[in-house]
Amino acid sequence: MVRAYTRKDYIRKIPGSRIVQYDMGNLSGEFPLTVSLALKEKAQLSHNALEAARIATNRYMQRKSGRMGYHLKIRVYPHHIVRENPMATGAGADRVQDGMRKAFGKPVSSVALVKANQRVLTIKTNKKNFLDAKDALRRAAMKFPVPCRIIVDEGAELVK
Repeated sequence: MVRAYTRKDYIRKIPGSRIVQYDMGNLSGEFPLTVSLALKEKAQLSHNALEAARIATNRYMQRKSGRMGYHLKIRVYPHHIVRENPMATGAGADRVQDGMRKAFGKPVSSVALVKANQRVLTIKTNKKNFLDAKDALRRAAMKFPVPCRIIVDEGAELVK
């Protein structure tokens, strides 16, 4: 029997993703408004940044609209593995360091490769919680290293 190998089979120690959940809030509720956070330029979002944005958004929405007043979804997954060539420090480091020889590096983190205008976070909510959802996404945007914009995907006629 022939085994099909995946790319990750060749990587020894893949660091675990810190993202705990991808769907939060009321998963079965019907909400008329959908608001999303999109990046203005392409970027690499680390799993740490995604988790920090998730925590900030979820905590704010829980405080403002309650547990059942929204549905938050993370729409990207950190597949890409980042490597780093560790440099030796301290006394005598110049004698043991190889510099750029065999500098393939060790896996240190995972990132999501996100295109420009791709949605990263989405909140579904009611009309009365629309401004809270916008503010929650604004707080999440502060966790990312690129400029972001907030887009109303569904229900724009309800908030105009």
